Amino acid sequence: MNMQLKYLLAVIPLAISTTANADVVHDDDVIIHSSACIGLDCVNNENFGFDTIRLKENNLRIKFEDTSAGSFPSNDWQLTANDSANGGENKFSIEDITGGRVPFTVLAGAPTNAMYIDSSGDVGLGTNSPVLDLHLVNGNTPSIRLEQNNSSGFSAQTWDIGSNETNFFIRDVTNSSRLPFRIAPGAPTSSLHITASGNVGIGTAAPNGKLVVANGNVGFGTSSPSTKLHVVDADSANLNTSTALFENTNAGLNAVLLELKNPGASYIKLTNSLASPVVGYWLMGGKNDGSFALLNDTNFQVMTIDSAGNMNVKGTVTANNVLLTSDINKKENFQSINGIEILSAISKLAISKWNYKSQSAGEQHIGPMAQDFYQLFGLGGDDDKHISAIDSAGVSLAAIQALYDLNLKKDQQIEALSKRVADLENKTK
Repeated sequence: MNMQLKYLLAVIPLAISTTANADVVHDDDVIIHSSACIGLDCVNNENFGFDTIRLKENNLRIKFEDTSAGSFPSNDWQLTANDSANGGENKFSIEDITGGRVPFTVLAGAPTNAMYIDSSGDVGLGTNSPVLDLHLVNGNTPSIRLEQNNSSGFSAQTWDIGSNETNFFIRDVTNSSRLPFRIAPGAPTSSLHITASGNVGIGTAAPNGKLVVANGNVGFGTSSPSTKLHVVDADSANLNTSTALFENTNAGLNAVLLELKNPGASYIKLTNSLASPVVGYWLMGGKNDGSFALLNDTNFQVMTIDSAGNMNVKGTVTANNVLLTSDINKKENFQSINGIEILSAISKLAISKWNYKSQSAGEQHIGPMAQDFYQLFGLGGDDDKHISAIDSAGVSLAAIQALYDLNLKKDQQIEALSKRVADLENKTK
């Protein structure tokens, strides 16, 4: 192989008979039509094989010493093979002689294709066929380590980014090698998508809110959510803390903080998960007829409130006091009543002893039937299934007034008769 050397700045051993070494200076180009060996250990009849230039001795260096002056680049560089010290490293390095740094080193034993740059500029680490700008290949968890030491005065912190057949992960090496972020193979497209506006989509590439979940179950405090949203709180709870909080901090505004939608009745389920005293639940929500209902765990409708505010309770209502609206400013269409007629109607009202079908036979009550009450008095609108406490109290008060008037008249009659009897007794004396 021919090689033309325009500048050969080294001592080339010449196969000549001499008893002293001397520098050989050429004032013209040097052209060698064979191979060259440089170094103290070069020998006559060196077997070059395919080598064009061979460096051969126990300290091998090629130094680039730039003598440029002024503003021209003048940094000195060196190619170094192996350390000079006994027990040093077997390596190949590029050294910045002027800066006193070693920016590039390859240790002996580095695997084939430890670093490979293809014709398009793609870099392969562990491969000679990189597909992208940087391509890492390893038989077990190819990874990248990002390590901040404290040389700049900041706390040391180390992160790993890696992948294997189990997951792609980010590992917090400094803090017990925790894995705060993981992606399993086969995860669907847009499993996590953050838009330019900061909206986060889970399972969607077009989230129209701060957090949009397209499908699947989401868990907070659990790795196995059983519903669309599953929140688990293992802390010691009390009535002063909440597992979930919805808060609007814009003062002075009324706001809807939670909305439930369903193409049918919508309910909230309250479940007591303890085995004791009772495992059960309550349902409360809006029915198809627009009313609000409270149901127990047998789907028995315990209470309803219709859109007009009318409440229906299937059990006993216990209260320290019940205030019924009787403000004159809330009333109209005033009419006088005939107390005697009220008394007459009461006399026709059947009063019996009974119990509700939802109660035991021993839980007895006394009172009229709503149908009879409505037929006799026509009170309560068009409803003949209920008796208003206002109406029963009003009928009772009217009857009491009528009885008072009757008693007063009877007292007057008795007084008049007593006077007549007294007068007759006086005349007979």
